[in-house]
Amino acid sequence: MSGNIETRLNDLGITLPEAPMPAANYVPFVQSGNLVFISGQVSIGEDGLILGKLGENMSDADGVNAARRCGMALLAQLNAACGGNLDRVKRVVKLGGFVNCTPDFTTHPTIINGCSDLMVEVFGAEIGSHARAAVGTVSLPLGVAVEIEGIFEID
Repeated sequence: MSGNIETRLNDLGITLPEAPMPAANYVPFVQSGNLVFISGQVSIGEDGLILGKLGENMSDADGVNAARRCGMALLAQLNAACGGNLDRVKRVVKLGGFVNCTPDFTTHPTIINGCSDLMVEVFGAEIGSHARAAVGTVSLPLGVAVEIEGIFEID
């Protein structure tokens, strides 16, 4: 990484993880024109997968943290797509967030804010603000708490 975004990450005390390898038969990202489509990134913490179900055995704060960790993985994949230069990012276009939750859980947007807030912290409001979906589901791969995919515009 080089430039303004690397400095911002350092100022925020953020160290990006290694870009996670795919867990099945897909690629981590695809570039089409100036858009980068990043496959769903699951919640992985310092000690491994963040497992759980919101509304059952996880607090909203734990869910927000899981979503932030998905955002870190998205940034790691984006960094790889940009050849190590996140200054190439022109816009966070859209995030699609999935929350592993009970049928009566209703605060999906709050959970996915963990990732959305990270994008605005890193890129600023002009580049980091984005369209979004926040959806609840009864299960996610490997039992993770959150999965988030993203579309980004680069130069």
